[in-house]
Amino acid sequence: MRERPSERGTGLGVFRRYTWWSLTGTVTLFLVLFGRGWIADPALPPWGKAVAVVALAVMVTAAGVLLHLRLPRGGDGHAPEGRAVRPPLAWLIAGSLAAAALAAIPLALGDHRLWPLAPALMVSIIAMFVPPLRRWALIAAAVVAAAALGGVGGLASADGWRSGAAFSAGLVAFTAWTTLGMLSAWDIAERLNHARHLAAELAVKDERLRFAAELHDIQGHHLQVIALKSELAARLVESDPARAAAEMREVRRLSAEALDDTRAVVQGYRRTTLEAEIANAAKVLAAAEIDTRVERPPDPRSGPLSEPGRHLLGLVMREATTNVLRHSRARHAEVDFRVTDGVARLRVTNDGAATPPGPRPGTDAAALAASGPGSGLVALAERLEAAGGALSWECDGDLFEVVASLPVVEAGVVSR
Repeated sequence: MRERPSERGTGLGVFRRYTWWSLTGTVTLFLVLFGRGWIADPALPPWGKAVAVVALAVMVTAAGVLLHLRLPRGGDGHAPEGRAVRPPLAWLIAGSLAAAALAAIPLALGDHRLWPLAPALMVSIIAMFVPPLRRWALIAAAVVAAAALGGVGGLASADGWRSGAAFSAGLVAFTAWTTLGMLSAWDIAERLNHARHLAAELAVKDERLRFAAELHDIQGHHLQVIALKSELAARLVESDPARAAAEMREVRRLSAEALDDTRAVVQGYRRTTLEAEIANAAKVLAAAEIDTRVERPPDPRSGPLSEPGRHLLGLVMREATTNVLRHSRARHAEVDFRVTDGVARLRVTNDGAATPPGPRPGTDAAALAASGPGSGLVALAERLEAAGGALSWECDGDLFEVVASLPVVEAGVVSR
């Protein structure tokens, strides 16, 4: 069982393998523990022993295959995307026939107590592939059927029908409770992981909507003014050419201003501050069910860091948050901002062990400079270096850390 991409960093891969081995081991243990007594019984002819051994092997194999197909799916017998899980009919038939044979052998030997064991295990496995309401209805029907058949078997023995019915029904109920209880733990863990991924995706989509709304506000205003002035210039081109030319010069100025504002939004210049991005990161990461601890001064604006410096560190905070959401499987994150010895330091860590694209610290400086402008860590490292600061990131086991530093005495932060 290989670990799926959605399970990286969550421990679900290990839990899935543990659940499969536990369920398959439980089926094998029960069948071998009680079946060996029937197989070794001198009253069972050689052909009966052969049938018992083959049936035992077939049922254990069918159980392992069906559980392997069931566990990678989501809870309630459905895949995470909502498609029902359909078990292979051939394995269901093979397992059911093997269970029937393993039930007939003890009855033929006069054992009217443990005959429901194999059918109960098979019914429990089949119940794993149906939704909860139908699942428990199937188990209830199996308990009633076992009670009825056990009562009939009890009449043929010295136990009596009451004892036979109660023991058979109890055996089926206990077997179902044992096997389905293990599956329920897996289903809950799978649902929680699926919900975590949905929350992370929603957080990213919310950020995209925020960006789209900001871009719409800027472009909408500029384009409306440009359209009005262009229409006015078209009407004045014959009656007042000088004024029409002036209006077109204004249109050109507005176009350049709109382009600058658009670039500012894309590169994160507009209304980006450290305090705002730290607050936004805490909210977004919490929405993605990532436990986040924030350490910072009561009011970063009251510190010695300049406005351009807070803006630049705010960009680092935004990029680090995006990396946590998109490129990691983090469960814990930490944001630490402090000013010591004239240097402002921002440290963002997470336990997702995901490395963003781009060179690591210590790589060739020419390759770093050749990466070009942008909004990733490499581009931010260039801008921090131009402002007299530094940006580094490294991965140590499960820990991924981004550290940005900027001298507070340097007021001239380079913007480009």
